[in-house]
Amino acid sequence: MTITNVIEIIWAISALGIVILVLLHSPKGDGIAAIGGQAQLFSSTKSAETTLNRITWTLTAIFMGLTVVLSAGWLPK
Repeated sequence: MTITNVIEIIWAISALGIVILVLLHSPKGDGIAAIGGQAQLFSSTKSAETTLNRITWTLTAIFMGLTVVLSAGWLPK
């Protein structure tokens, strides 16, 4: 395995992780619940959401950085 293969594997895992984490996020909009006044029922801020945001942004930075490195051809083949 070359370093390019290792970087590509990390890149693919980070892409999959971003997809999974984005799907785990709770919706931010009130939706139809705002009509009946139920929007405030589940709107408490939790540390889990903050941690989820941090992990998502970290994986996004890793993914974008590796995308630049792989597309620029800076690694030996």
